Amino acid sequence: MLAAMPPSPSIRPPGAKPPLRDRGDACPGALRLHSAADGHLARVRLPAGDLTVRQATVLADAADRLGDGHLSLTSRGNAELRGLPEGCGAELADLLRDAGLLPSARHERVRNILASPLAGLTANAPAQVRRWARELDGLLCASEPAAGLSGRFLFVLDDGLGELAGLGGDVSLVAEAARTGEPAGAAGTALLRVGDDPAALRIAGPDAPRAALAAAEAFLSAAAASGSGAWRVRELPDGQRLTARDVAARLHETGLTATYLAQPPTPAAPSSPRSATPGIVDGPDGTAALCVLAPLGRLTSAQWRLLTAVAADDGCGALRLTPWRGLVLPGLPAGAAAARLSALAAAGLITDPDSPWHRLGACTGRPGCAKSLTDVRADAAAAVTAGARLPAGEAADGLPVHWSGCARRCGHPHGAWVDVLATEEGYRVSVVRPAAAPDDTPAPPPHPAPPAPSRTP
Repeated sequence: MLAAMPPSPSIRPPGAKPPLRDRGDACPGALRLHSAADGHLARVRLPAGDLTVRQATVLADAADRLGDGHLSLTSRGNAELRGLPEGCGAELADLLRDAGLLPSARHERVRNILASPLAGLTANAPAQVRRWARELDGLLCASEPAAGLSGRFLFVLDDGLGELAGLGGDVSLVAEAARTGEPAGAAGTALLRVGDDPAALRIAGPDAPRAALAAAEAFLSAAAASGSGAWRVRELPDGQRLTARDVAARLHETGLTATYLAQPPTPAAPSSPRSATPGIVDGPDGTAALCVLAPLGRLTSAQWRLLTAVAADDGCGALRLTPWRGLVLPGLPAGAAAARLSALAAAGLITDPDSPWHRLGACTGRPGCAKSLTDVRADAAAAVTAGARLPAGEAADGLPVHWSGCARRCGHPHGAWVDVLATEEGYRVSVVRPAAAPDDTPAPPPHPAPPAPSRTP
């Protein structure tokens, strides 16, 4: 049966009151593990998704020695280890600390920084947001107040091409190119945005990381004053929202200059972000980058080690995780890119934008999550194998598809998506749009139908 379902809990319909938080968030970290049905889970924050080959190798070792031999990629460019045993926390922390993945124990859950994955790798994608991300991470870890941020608070750094600008950042920086008349190599400027405020602040590029930290600290002050316990900017009560004007005052106090823009330019978000599209991206000076995706956001340690080997042997020794549960391998010789992409495809990674796995996601489901009604990942894989078409009609064309085992819809995409939700009666398919309930337009029957939930015990 097809029916419209309630909106995701993370979507706040117009006029709805924000939640009152009487406790801290329960987001897992690398030190605070989450107890799941399949063991403990650790989420390792990777600001800007950056990993060296050594760090990536350490994560694979941890997955094999302590976990279930897999790594999961999150929509914030972080990595998760699952199936961890009781009492492994100290050993895991030592591994991560020795690899430079735990620069501050008190701040490890607040290092949620997204940055454009292809910045600096193509001619029209300026590199400064990657530098801003590193500087912001250092400032966060040195800030005493910043340790009080929620594990859900998000910084988004967009290179000006719009790929990340719509991903729901609490504090967003959008790079602006050097303007006419400025010398070549000028640092340019950045637009700072806060939550959903349409206004922005224009600041000098070199000031961007400090300004982003100041905005986050302004949020903490606003949350404390409101008494709401808000975890994110959008949760502040109406009438007490943090605005760009409020942040401008905070910047003035710290000696930073900002220009208030009531109607700032907005980058047009591409319908298919470059780093979300698998394949080869041509770079400067005869180099190329590989963009690959993990099926349903999950990799075996063998697949992860193959990616690491390509980065070490042919790339620049680095990997970048993306918000689309994929990886970018930069710095390969252009002549070697096609062969390496073929090897990754043979290993089961998504390397072709026409793959049926492209833009397909799923929550953990059973057996990993006790709240799930079914093994949604197995059901989604069965639907792909059977060539199932989802009954969402033309409204779903081109949208990502996300399978969920319960109404929490964990890990669903930003923006609009096709919602495949397990219920007691079977799967229900609808289109979810931001700040609205799923589309309830009747859809034609599927051909063939998605499978019924598998009811894994």
